[in-house]
Amino acid sequence: MRTLLAAVTVAALGYLHWQAQRPVDPGPGAVAPRPPLQRALADARPLSRDGFTLRPLAHFEAEARVLGRQDYGFDTESALSPTDLALGWGRMSDANVLAGLEIRQGGRWYHYSWRSAEPPIPLPEIIRSSANMHFIPASDEAADALAAVREGQVVRFRGLLVEASRADGWHWRSSLSRDDSGGGACELVWLERIEAR
Repeated sequence: MRTLLAAVTVAALGYLHWQAQRPVDPGPGAVAPRPPLQRALADARPLSRDGFTLRPLAHFEAEARVLGRQDYGFDTESALSPTDLALGWGRMSDANVLAGLEIRQGGRWYHYSWRSAEPPIPLPEIIRSSANMHFIPASDEAADALAAVREGQVVRFRGLLVEASRADGWHWRSSLSRDDSGGGACELVWLERIEAR
């Protein structure tokens, strides 16, 4: 009887975990139509976190569709940023466009390729309307909310773009542009608040 109860419990927990990780369908069309908003800072006092110094570069807020999620636990950066979200806005938040793309994450990168001879929208628009963002939760509440985010959801968040450094010379700097791609093009976000639907 105990073996059966244990098997049922394990199966139930596995199902709940699968349900919690399953991608969400936010509906048709561009579900996050506007690009992120970036504003200059009036006061840029450094922040500290676990031996790292964070220099604020800009205020940042966005509403975007989650194209992918990758959690990290063993690289240097994971001490600051446990989660990357690949995010899309404008036509990169439209399921019809995304159906023509294959999206992957790994090694702190976001990769896309198209399933036909041509991308479903022009390549400069893909670059301008999507990004891989590294999130540094500013509080336990932000960390809990980030941990619950699922692929396909629409998230709304605010925080700061930052440059992180350490006394041994290590550093990690956020991009300040939505038009770049490749190395250094990701946003490094001090996450103050995030909500998902």
